[in-house]
Amino acid sequence: MFQRIIGVFKLDKQVFAEIEHDESATTQAAIVVAIVAALSVIGTVLSSLLTLARGGEGVGSMLLSVVVTFVITFVNWFIWSAVTYFVGTKIFKGEADLGEMLRVIGFAYAPRMLQIIPCIGGLIGAIWALVASYFAIKEGLDLDNGSTIATVVIGWLATVIIGMVLGFLGLGGAVGIGALTSFLGQ
Repeated sequence: MFQRIIGVFKLDKQVFAEIEHDESATTQAAIVVAIVAALSVIGTVLSSLLTLARGGEGVGSMLLSVVVTFVITFVNWFIWSAVTYFVGTKIFKGEADLGEMLRVIGFAYAPRMLQIIPCIGGLIGAIWALVASYFAIKEGLDLDNGSTIATVVIGWLATVIIGMVLGFLGLGGAVGIGALTSFLGQ
């Protein structure tokens, strides 16, 4: 798994192809997402502690933020994978199944581990993860460059809109915010 993460950081298309075809890599992809979620939680806790030290929110609010941050990371992974699968296969006639997309997109989250670096790590990790998502989607769906770019753009916009709709329905406003901020490095 560690070698695959290194390959993702190197944007090695062979690694994405390997991940796509290895059905046992779904658990590894979930572990990558869990590591990213844990690092996000660390950031949330540090931010909450600073707020608490300034006389802000209480510990209960911090615990809720921790749970929401962890869950949102997984929800966004699933939505991003499902939407890009749908867009790539239905609009651009790519070839994949949802499991393949979960694997390649999950590993594409790996650069977001850089968010552990204060100040610029989150932004660099988000940009790098978006580029890795391009390679993951291209390899996972077997698309050409133009179709891959269109799938990334349409998929990202659809993911944000889905999150907003869920928020309006009271089912997950944080999903839309999480989708938006995950690509903006917040």
